[in-house]
Amino acid sequence: MLPTPESIATVDAAITSRRAVRAFLPTQVPRRTVEEILDVASRAPSGTNIQPWKVYVLGGEAKASLSRKILDVYNDPAALAQQSEEFQNHPTEWVSPYIDRRRKVGWEMYNLIGIAKGDAAKMHEQRGRNYEFFDAPVALMFTIDRIMAPASWLDYGMFLQNVMVAARARGLHTCPQGAFLKFHRVVMEHIGAPSEEMLLCGMSMGFEDTGAPVNALVSERTPAAKFARFIEVPE
Repeated sequence: MLPTPESIATVDAAITSRRAVRAFLPTQVPRRTVEEILDVASRAPSGTNIQPWKVYVLGGEAKASLSRKILDVYNDPAALAQQSEEFQNHPTEWVSPYIDRRRKVGWEMYNLIGIAKGDAAKMHEQRGRNYEFFDAPVALMFTIDRIMAPASWLDYGMFLQNVMVAARARGLHTCPQGAFLKFHRVVMEHIGAPSEEMLLCGMSMGFEDTGAPVNALVSERTPAAKFARFIEVPE
């Protein structure tokens, strides 16, 4: 494909307009649209073409009942204490600049929705919105076979990015969610995944509620000039 200004702008717009949306409209997304998105996303790079991704797509009562199951646990302190992630999803100790970026985006979001620092009850409620998929009509759960090594996880990350960019090309938004990892046992039982698979993340998909204050959040990105080192590359 020969690039044109229009084709470059279209691809760039799909990538740069992607963000984590945390309030969706109830407008339904046709199954064929989700299938198209997954078909396009499957062209992600994959070492020796192993294609490690497995996707469970939920809507309607299947999605609603999963929300209820997780929220029952999430809102029960004793039950919540019994939950744990299957693998380490974050560093054991955060350092700068990562902890600074993490805190900044967190407080920017809370300020938009009027949650004051230290308001544990409202923070708990907002985190719980994850398990309602922020009212999105489509929920996706992504799993991978346990035998896969880190290279396959890299492949999977590119697949997830493709899902989100292909969704943007169709006017949809997404929110990738590691919040489900703590409830992997609830999720995996609900979707009927076999024991040889493990949960990598969830994702909400649908049309953005542009009137929701939380969706005004646009996180900053560090420019390439600060994170890339060019060695013997001509201007």
